[in-house]
Amino acid sequence: MSLFTFAASPLVITLTVRSFTFSPPRCSKHTVMSAVRSESTSTCPVLTKFQKNCATPTTFLRVVADAIADDMQAGLAVHGGGDLEMILTYVDALPSGKEEGLFYALDLGGTNFRVRSVQLGGEEERVVATKSEQLSIAQKLMIGTSEELFGFIASKLADFVAKEEPGRFRLEHGRKREIGFTFSFPVNQTSIDSGTLIKWTKGFNVSGMEGKNVVACLNEAMEAHGLDMRVSALVNDGVGTLAGARYWDKDVMAGVILGTGTNACYVEQKHAIPKLQNQSSSGTTIINTEWGGFSKCLPRTIFDQEMDKDSLNPGEHVLYEKMISGMYLGEIVRRVLLHMCQTSDLFGQSVPAKLATPLTLKSQDLCKMQEDDTDDLSSVGSILYNIFEVKADLKERRRVVEVCDTVVKRGGRLAGAGIVAILERIERETKRLASGQRTVVAMDGALYEKYPQYRQYMQDALVELLGDELACHVQIKHTKDVSGLGAAVLAATNSIY
Repeated sequence: MSLFTFAASPLVITLTVRSFTFSPPRCSKHTVMSAVRSESTSTCPVLTKFQKNCATPTTFLRVVADAIADDMQAGLAVHGGGDLEMILTYVDALPSGKEEGLFYALDLGGTNFRVRSVQLGGEEERVVATKSEQLSIAQKLMIGTSEELFGFIASKLADFVAKEEPGRFRLEHGRKREIGFTFSFPVNQTSIDSGTLIKWTKGFNVSGMEGKNVVACLNEAMEAHGLDMRVSALVNDGVGTLAGARYWDKDVMAGVILGTGTNACYVEQKHAIPKLQNQSSSGTTIINTEWGGFSKCLPRTIFDQEMDKDSLNPGEHVLYEKMISGMYLGEIVRRVLLHMCQTSDLFGQSVPAKLATPLTLKSQDLCKMQEDDTDDLSSVGSILYNIFEVKADLKERRRVVEVCDTVVKRGGRLAGAGIVAILERIERETKRLASGQRTVVAMDGALYEKYPQYRQYMQDALVELLGDELACHVQIKHTKDVSGLGAAVLAATNSIY
C-alpha cells in the first residue's frame, strides 16, 4: 500500500517496511546539509587533498560505469576475463508464484546468520506461513575452521527444526526437507546445488575452505547432527534478493546488496553469454557479478591503500567493495582523522589513544553524525567522546562531518555508477527503458536502508548518468530480508520431487 507519492524525482526509490511502502522526496533536510558541507572548501590541507582525491564528478562516474560494463562483457566472454567474475548461477527458472510446499533457507553472508522456514501455498495463497531466527556469528567462527563454522550452522538449524510448529508447517509425507543455501561469498558454481569457494570476503577468513564444495561442507555437518535435509539451491544474497523480489514483482531485473559487504546480480539473456559455449542459449539466467572485485580507475587514496594492506584480505580484488560497503566506510574516516591529528591540531596537541584502534568507528556512527542538525553538533560531540574520549569543539566537529561526508559521498556515487552499468547492460539486450517499461532493482542491506545520505548520493549518480528520460522508468525497491524467501523459493523451483 503506497502511503505517499512524490512526483518531483525522475527516479522512483521505494522503501519497503513490513507491509507498506513510501517514496521519500528527492531531497531531505539532512541530505541538503550534507551536500553543502561536502562542497565547502576546507582550510585543513590533509582534508582538502583528501576531498580532491575522492571527487566523483559525473564525467568521472561515466568512466567508472563504462569500465565496469567492459569488465562485465569480458567476464561473460571467458572465465577470468576481467575483474568481475560474472559467475553463472544456474538459476535458469525464475520464481513463478505457483510454488507449493515446505522449504527452508539458510543465510550466511555477514555478521549475522539466519534460518527460515517457508510454507508456500501456490499462486492463490503464496506465502502461507513463515518463521525465522537470526543469530550472531562470533568473531572466532569468522576466522576459525570450516568444521567449526558449519558445525555451528548445522546445530542451530537442528534447534530451529526441533521447535517447528506442526500445525503451521507441513512437510509432505516421504519427502526430505529441502534448503536454499544463501552463501554470500565468491563461489565457482558448477550447478544449482554445488559450488567451490573462490575466496573469503567481509572479514571472514575461515581456514581449510578455499577450493572446497560449500554444499558438501553443509551436507556433512547436517548429517553429523542427524538432520534429514539436502541443499536444493546454492545462491548468494544478491540472487536470493532478486528471486524473492521477483516472486512478487515480475519487473525485477536486478538484485543489489549494500550492507556489511556488497554484490549485485541481474537477469541476462543466455544468447549474450559467450562462455556458455555448448549449453542452451535460449531463455535467461541470473548472473552473479561479484562486483566487489572491480579495481580499475577507482579514486583510491593513501588511506584506502593502508586499510587494504592491514585488512584480512590485503591485495585481494575487493577494492570496489572496500570503497562502497558498510564494513569499511567508518574505518576510512577513522584513518583520515588519525592522520589529521598527527599532522595538524585536530583534537588538540596530542593524538587520542583510542583513535589509533582499528574498526572502532562504524558506518552507523557516520550516519548519526551527518544527520546532526543541531547548532552545536551535539550528537557529533557525543559520538566522538563516547568512542574516542575526545572533547571536540564546534570547528573540530564540523571537520569530522566533512570527512564523513566525503567518504560517504564517494561510496554512494560509486555504487550508483555500478548500478547504472548493470541497467545499461540489461537495456542493451531488452530495450525496456527506451520502450517505457518499468525496470526494478531490488535492494537490500543495512547501509542502503539506514543511511539516507548514502542513498541520496547513489540516487543522484543514477539520474546524472541515465538522464531523466530513462531514469523515470527505474525503480529502486527496498526489499528487506527478502533473500531468505528467494532462497526458499529457488529450493522449491529446483526441488528433486
